[in-house]
Formats: sequence, C-alpha cells, structure tokens
Amino acid sequence: MFDNLSERLTQALQSIGGKSRLTEENIGGTLREVRMALLEADVALPVVKSFVDRVRERAVGTEVSSGLNPGQAFIKLVRDELMHVMGDEHSALELNVKPPAVILLAGLQGAGKTTSAAKLARLLKERHKKRVMLVSADVYRPAAIAQLQTLAGQVGVECFPSSADQDPVAICEAALKAARNGVMDVLIVDTAGRLHVDSNMMDEVGRIHRAVNPAETLFVVDAMTGQDAANTARAFGDALPLTGVILAKADGDSRGGAALSVRHITGRPIKFLGIGEKTDALEPFHPERMASRILGMGDVLSLIEEAERKLDRKKADKLARKMEKGRKFDLEDFRDQLQQMNNLGGVSGMLDKLPGMGNAGKLAQVGANEKMFVRMEAIIGSMTPHERRYPDVINGSRKQRIALGSGSQIQDVNRLLKQHKQMQKMMKKLTKKGGMQKMMRGMGGMLGGQGGAPGGGPPGGFRR
Repeated sequence: MFDNLSERLTQALQSIGGKSRLTEENIGGTLREVRMALLEADVALPVVKSFVDRVRERAVGTEVSSGLNPGQAFIKLVRDELMHVMGDEHSALELNVKPPAVILLAGLQGAGKTTSAAKLARLLKERHKKRVMLVSADVYRPAAIAQLQTLAGQVGVECFPSSADQDPVAICEAALKAARNGVMDVLIVDTAGRLHVDSNMMDEVGRIHRAVNPAETLFVVDAMTGQDAANTARAFGDALPLTGVILAKADGDSRGGAALSVRHITGRPIKFLGIGEKTDALEPFHPERMASRILGMGDVLSLIEEAERKLDRKKADKLARKMEKGRKFDLEDFRDQLQQMNNLGGVSGMLDKLPGMGNAGKLAQVGANEKMFVRMEAIIGSMTPHERRYPDVINGSRKQRIALGSGSQIQDVNRLLKQHKQMQKMMKKLTKKGGMQKMMRGMGGMLGGQGGAPGGGPPGGFRR
C-alpha cells in the first residue's frame, strides 16, 4: 500500500542523513520533499500541514540539537510523527462487556463490510477462541444476506438468518436475542452500505445502533478512496459514536493516504487492516510497525507473529527427523517448503517486512514472480507419488506427461528438478554439520517457544 510513499520519503530523508546539525535552512528542502510525497500519497491537506509543522518545530528545537547524530535523529522524528498521525499505539477491541459483545460495522456501499465481518469473525474465533455469530442487516443489496451466510460457513461461525422483506432494526434485535440464548461471546452486525448524504439511511443505522448498543462501532473504509475516506469517516463519525476504523483493501494499488488521514480527522484509531481477499487476511493495525515499514525499516515483529500462526511446526520437525535418519529430501518435501513460503506471503511478502528490504521486495516481485510458485506446485502435483519420492526415475517420456498435465513446458520441469537437486544438496550439508537441529531450534525461538507474541501479550486484536 505504501510503496510509492515509502520510496519518496526514503529518497527525501537521504539528503539529511549526513548533516552535522539541523537548521531551518538545511531541513527546508527535505521537508518540501516530504510534503510533496505525502500529498502525492493522497494524504489530506490539513494532515500534511500539521505533520510538516510538527516535524519542523521538533527538528529545530532542543530535542535534536544535543544529539550525536542529528541526521538520524531527524529520521526518528519523522517516524515518530508518522506514528502519531496513525495513532501512536495499537488500539485493541474493547469487549469487556456482558456477552454477547456487539460489533457494528458501518460504511459506504462496496467498502468491504461483508468480507470484513467474516474476516473479523475468523480472527476472533481462531486467535481468541470466541464464539461468534454474524448477522446481515443489509436488506437492500441483492444477495448480501446470502453472501454473509456463505462466508460464515467458510470461517466456521454461526449466521443468524434474515431476509430482504424484514426491517433491519428488527433483524438486529432478534439476532441479539438469539446470540444471548446461544451463549455467544460476540455478535457482529453487517449493516447496509449507505451514503452519508442519505438522511434516511443514516437515521436507520442510528436506530440499529440504539437497538443493539454495540461495544464497538467500526467504520469500514476502502483504502483506495484516498482523501474521500477521511471526509466520509468524519460524516459517519458525526452520525454514529465510532470507536474505530477497519481499513479494507489495503493490499490494493492505493497510495496510503487514507491510513494517514482517517485517524487524524476522526480522532478514532485504525484497529484493523484488510490485506487480501482471503478470510484470514485481516491484521491488527500497529502504528509503530507501519511507520517503520513506510520508512524502509521493516516489520520483523509482524513477520514473527505471522510465522507463529502459519508455519507448520510439525512438518518442520518431521523433515528434520527424516534428514537426520539419512533419508533424501524428496519432491514431497520440496512442495511442503513452497507451501510454507506461500503461507507467509511468498518471497516478496517476507522481504517487505525485513529491514532495508523494501526495494528487494519489488525486485522479488519481478525476478521471482509469485506465479512461479503456483507453476512449481502444479508440476509436482502432476507427478505420481512414486516420482515425487524418487525423482531420479523421471525420464524424458515422464517429463512430457508431467509438463502436459501441469500446463507447462518440459524446460519448466527440468528447471524444477534442477532447483530440487540444489536444495537437496544444501539439506544434506546442513544435516552433516548438525545444521538441521540448529535451524529447527532457531525456528522454535523465532516462533516464541511457548507461543504468543513477543513480550508475553496476545498477538493483538482485543482486550478483555
């Protein structure tokens, strides 16, 4: 989401890095570049002005003048201000109420409320072991109710039945009663999309709010709407007592302006970030981590938490034991490693979170296209179990069959077999030197040993 902004800010801040001291004159050019970078990212003008003024005020003040490295101190100031604009610290869901805690989602039509409802339900169910019920109060959009019911089935939570001929307020009241009777922890209400200038629709969502008295009222906004996102959020904030924001579709080709504008304008924190179409693509929003990523400093904590959830430690341990017994690294093992990498977002997804590797992530997208992983899995999937376990039996005729079955070329099959051979040799060397055990111990350390996020707290998402 922040690729262009990150690149522009990094370039702008390079010029200040070697300064022996900071003055109004030598930071002026850099701040102009910073201002342009923010405006081009579609950050709202009042936010840009406030941001630049605060950085200038702090940079030429006493905070930096005594620093050993003023250039680095200036970059830290920019990072701190980015954090401040986005909310200073992670703001978790406040569900410390008598169950069921109601979460009301509101926003424009097409913003991503229905998919966000399902993603949030899955996050609460899987990471926080909550019993969740979904309900759709959208009686206007064709198939909206059916869509939520389908998504509820996919994520494994209950969905209260409703129909287009019912009153939205009555639906929500009935759902709340059913959630109480069903001993649910959380009820998520998906409301209809509405324009903030439609007084009747805004009045309706107000009546729904009064009927269910939600613990959280979240404004779902499309990250690609730029400055309009902040203006719309302000209007919804006037009509509803918003408690937070879900920034949906943040993986799209957006410039990042919404994330830097919404918090400042509404005074409400961004609580979650939608980062893909899958139902597990919702992450708690951490301003300090996002600020670091924008400035190319990486986000190692998020990578560790993602690895903790998505890496299959049983498969890793099984592979280690297999290699230690002297058995070969076969194509089944190779496919498992490809799938593990894909679970962490592929090469570019991992590089994007490592310090100083933002541009490398772009190179990875070009040089190691993610489609390559799909093709490689397809090739391995076209082999027989015997061929996957004993790749040496794959001759010319078998290669032709495998290429035909996977929709690829014989050259692709040859390339995969060569890559497997190289990885097999590497694994053999690791095993001889005791490296497999070290690697697995390192993975265990990275995953936090006892589980949970670094620092002993939950990975994020809610507070009881």
